[in-house]
Amino acid sequence: MSLSTTFIRKLSTSTGSCRSALQQRWSSSIRPSLDGLSDATNGENFEYKDAPINGIASLLPPPSTKYSNDHPALKGSLMPPSGVPVKNFSPGPTCLPKAVEAEIKGLFDENNDRVCSMYLSHRSPEFTDVLTSTMHLCRNAMQIPDNYEILFMHGGGHGQFAAAALNLCSNKDDKATYLVNGVWSRRAAEEASKYCNPTAISSENEDGSFTSNPSLDNIDADSKYIYLCSNETFNGIEIHNLPKLGPDSPPLVVDASSDFTTKPVDWVESNVGLLYACASKNIGHPGVTMVVIRKDLIGKQSPMCPSILCYDTNVKGGNLANTIATFNVEVIGIQMKWMIQQGGVDEMERRSIAKANMLYDIIDYSDGFYTTPLEDKSIRSRMNVPFTVGNSEEMTNDFLIQLWEKGIVGLRTVTPFGIGKYLRASLYNGVTEDYVEELVFFMDKFMHNNR
Repeated sequence: MSLSTTFIRKLSTSTGSCRSALQQRWSSSIRPSLDGLSDATNGENFEYKDAPINGIASLLPPPSTKYSNDHPALKGSLMPPSGVPVKNFSPGPTCLPKAVEAEIKGLFDENNDRVCSMYLSHRSPEFTDVLTSTMHLCRNAMQIPDNYEILFMHGGGHGQFAAAALNLCSNKDDKATYLVNGVWSRRAAEEASKYCNPTAISSENEDGSFTSNPSLDNIDADSKYIYLCSNETFNGIEIHNLPKLGPDSPPLVVDASSDFTTKPVDWVESNVGLLYACASKNIGHPGVTMVVIRKDLIGKQSPMCPSILCYDTNVKGGNLANTIATFNVEVIGIQMKWMIQQGGVDEMERRSIAKANMLYDIIDYSDGFYTTPLEDKSIRSRMNVPFTVGNSEEMTNDFLIQLWEKGIVGLRTVTPFGIGKYLRASLYNGVTEDYVEELVFFMDKFMHNNR
């Protein structure tokens, strides 16, 4: 069943203000794509002209009931009942596109005439081919200029919290500016304070929440770099377009761990000096971090910088200064190839906007049944949508358990910062528009049944 056909069938079950909002989306974007499609409704009673109103009866979820707090769904379980397909909305690690998963499985096929990269020596000619191909695909997919090196490093985002300061500041007195718009950029600034002299420009509210981005007005021109996190997963804040800093500003350091490959990067106009992304959101499996470093910034590291985190050491070693995560690197290449085949980063951005809009629409048109902390729509994350359900913990638990039974998981997971007030739906590249539609229509039905 196509995405549009699914939308037709499910829209027939929508109610109230949410139906009105979804009908507007139908009229403006989905209905035009269906002109001339003869079999979209399979003979059922739907009308294209005015958006579907009549059709199969709405199958509402059962009324709220009490559940034990020991229920798997309330503990963050990502494994639904046996036999139920998983739709993973976890903030990470998360799912890969089905086509990517299929190609990865093929690496282990007994009929495959090559050795899987999981078993290859990192210095073998066979893995050299894998590494070269993956680097080429990354450069092509994200239009990375030739004056940048691509590295695949260990340590995840936390490793890069230290690596950025250790590589760009040669001594402890060197200055850096940190734009703090959430818990991850705050943690990065705290880590950097061990190795340099950071100034944090923070948008943190008195209650510890973040609902805005900090100003760029008071950046110290003597900073060795300006640091930002382009998408704060926990707080649901995204910088959709990097600031245009120009060549005379300190270089920009970007933690793009949760939004890399979901939108273009203006490497030159934004004066990007360093960008890194852990693999486990949008580009692969956990266990490797992709680092893009401008060549003129290499070789300025602190004497304290360990070789495992040193960009200069890893560039000179051709990404092989130590044992690289061979299998993870190949997975990144498969993911990048899939992305290019799908239409590239522009298509990924279109999908991200479409998925986020569907989810924010049901929240905004729910008359307060669902809420999200960010009123400023210009900074709402397309990757991680925080929201509340109804007016009680019991209702939220009911919501989570019914979704878990349908295979929709990952909306409540354990984090380093606790569980928190909000559920989160994470909409990475491996989460399809069909998955989001299924979640949204369930939310509409649940709201109708629990008002």
